[in-house]
Amino acid sequence: MSEVKFTDLVEAVPVDKKTALRVTVLGGGSFGTAMANLAARNGCDTILWIRDADTAQEINQTHINKRYLPDFELEHSLQITADLEYAARDRDLILVTIPSHSFRSVIQQIKPFISAQAIISLTKGIEANTFSFMSEIIREELPEVPYGVLSGPNLAKEIMAGMPAGTVIASHSEQVRYAVQQALHSALFRVFASDDVHGVELGGALKNIYAVAMGMAAAHGIGENTRSMILTRALAEMSRFAVKLGANPLTFLGLSGVGDLFATCNSPLSRNYQVGFALGQGKSLQQATEELGQTAEGINTIVQVRTRAKELDVYMPITNALYEVIFEQAPPLSIALSLMKNGHRSDVEFVLPHQHV
Repeated sequence: MSEVKFTDLVEAVPVDKKTALRVTVLGGGSFGTAMANLAARNGCDTILWIRDADTAQEINQTHINKRYLPDFELEHSLQITADLEYAARDRDLILVTIPSHSFRSVIQQIKPFISAQAIISLTKGIEANTFSFMSEIIREELPEVPYGVLSGPNLAKEIMAGMPAGTVIASHSEQVRYAVQQALHSALFRVFASDDVHGVELGGALKNIYAVAMGMAAAHGIGENTRSMILTRALAEMSRFAVKLGANPLTFLGLSGVGDLFATCNSPLSRNYQVGFALGQGKSLQQATEELGQTAEGINTIVQVRTRAKELDVYMPITNALYEVIFEQAPPLSIALSLMKNGHRSDVEFVLPHQHV
């Protein structure tokens, strides 16, 4: 197949028509599988890469991802492979859903196969020790490659079940935003656009912290008043931190901010909520993560953000209290108490001037 740049494709096709883009999704977890299935359903030439060759062969034969989405049949046109070169070479879009701790390694592995592809991160996390976001890893490892991030309230099982949902593609490149919309937008899955890459990515990563907190609180039988206060104070905490890092606070009013926060904090389907609930039941962190069987990005994010917030002098009481409960054996009640401190703050961030943090 001759090489065609994705930018050439999207510029050559009228706005009202779909482009048969060549899409690869790296990572066969629940969300990666759901996005690959969506692209295939949209008529894209779609490949899903997973590490294990036997599992790839099984899914190709059965069209079911038994580990992550056992109740849903996948599009028969969706190709599953464990061959990374085959998956990455001569594609238009590469969507990366690898957990944050393996993200850089996989980006380094596909580097020899990258020519005209755009790389889109779907990973909602922060790299341990470096405090690097996934877009920063892409820029460091593939500095000449167009990139973007996709984030929103996107629970994979609901998307697979055909429930209406929306997400945000953030990129500095209009062509990248348009190509992702072409690949994923459908009657039941709306893809909005943004140029605030850092804000959208921060929203996706930070909300995992508060999903852990909400799950923990739910295990203790909190009421709706408390639930609402956690959500709104979490949003304030997220936006304080993000603005310190240069993001636009208005981004947090959208799908990648309050939308994702609400969905993740209120759904038992959320991995971070499930880990928090188990911790709230008195289980150890090791027990909670082993029972889940998947990566809960929120635990690593708590550690990374707490350290960075101290360096930046950002007031993040919920994050600090969570860290103390999980890693320093503080009583869970300390999370509730953290919400009740400093009562002279404004209810809405950036409204009253000269607030003390």
